[in-house]
Amino acid sequence: MAAYNYQALDTGGKKVKGILEADSERQVRLLLREKSLKPIAVAESSGNKSAAKNVSKNRPSQLRHGSLKIGSSELALITRQLSTLVQAGLPLAETLQAASQQSQKPAVKGMLLDVRGRVLEGHTLAFGMAEYPKVFNGLYRAMVKAGESAGFLGTVLEQLADYTEESHHTKQKMTQAMMYPSVLVVFALTVVAGLMTFVVPDLIAIFENTDAELPVLTRGLIATSDFFAAWGLVSVVVIAGLFIAFKLLLRNPKNLLQWHKIKLKMPLIGGVIRVSDTTRFASTLSILMASGVPLLQSIKIASEVLTNLCLRNACGAVAVKVQEGGSLSRALEQSEQFPPMMVHMIASGEASGELETMLSRCAANQTRELESKLSTLMSAFEPLIVVLMGGAVLMIVIAVLLPIFEMNNLVG
Repeated sequence: MAAYNYQALDTGGKKVKGILEADSERQVRLLLREKSLKPIAVAESSGNKSAAKNVSKNRPSQLRHGSLKIGSSELALITRQLSTLVQAGLPLAETLQAASQQSQKPAVKGMLLDVRGRVLEGHTLAFGMAEYPKVFNGLYRAMVKAGESAGFLGTVLEQLADYTEESHHTKQKMTQAMMYPSVLVVFALTVVAGLMTFVVPDLIAIFENTDAELPVLTRGLIATSDFFAAWGLVSVVVIAGLFIAFKLLLRNPKNLLQWHKIKLKMPLIGGVIRVSDTTRFASTLSILMASGVPLLQSIKIASEVLTNLCLRNACGAVAVKVQEGGSLSRALEQSEQFPPMMVHMIASGEASGELETMLSRCAANQTRELESKLSTLMSAFEPLIVVLMGGAVLMIVIAVLLPIFEMNNLVG
């Protein structure tokens, strides 16, 4: 059985749409007629192009094959539901059916029913999930495949649920940490631009009719204000154009790799990027190995979760050295891209035969270090923005007051 998207007319002539599970399009039409609905269009939710053309343009484009995307919180919820139901002893097909009924989003419901259809056809859960690579990434599918092969799918899904929820929580913390400085920067720039464009010209106008020579700071302020008034909009357009051009340049893999190298060398920011990626690497590697995935395959999959190309390339070199018979800790040390503490802990795990446990502890230590670096970065960044904003406003005030003081001295 497979999931089908349909559009039909009810007895009042109103158009309705939804998802039904059936063996064929013909059965879907029969089911619709039994419900007193007149079918207009029916197509598989798996979304092959020929079927999608038969469905109205109102059909959500996310349902098309392989293009569906969902948020990390939604994925964590689905994974937790699947884990609970599988560990409760429900058959996999019934588990997917129940999870689809719990979802309020048609796109997610259709995806789960489509995966259920593949399972009913005799395929594995990992095979069905592979048709939605933007929802279930390589790490997710590899763990599910290992769990199915070893016979402890419920435990693996529980680990995946914990990992997904933790990743979502980490992203939220980073977003929240960056929100206040971002708002502060935008507010500071807006205030300074507003002062220079609308307030300063009116204040400076009182000095234009005087024959006295204005102070250098005041003349500079007038020139800056005139520039903002005449070229402010053009400047915004130019900056936006430069930003777009920079993004286009980064589409070239060589340019992108060079930019990632520069980011790793930036003070504070480079440290946060390195710790964030190595934390993700250690955590992913730990979960994969605990799920029974071989070390070499785990390294290759874990490298895919890294966001920095330099670190990802280093992981590729590490995988090659491990494949040649070298130890993981030695390969990581030779790459010179991973924190020494992480390398030492992995070496200790290899020597004691508890690599999975040490990787888990390493991930926990890296997480604490990441939080510390984020806290340090925010502690340095926020006062800096306040000082810069206060300094800009102070310069404007001094530039306006200097001519007034000089005029008072002349009158005196």
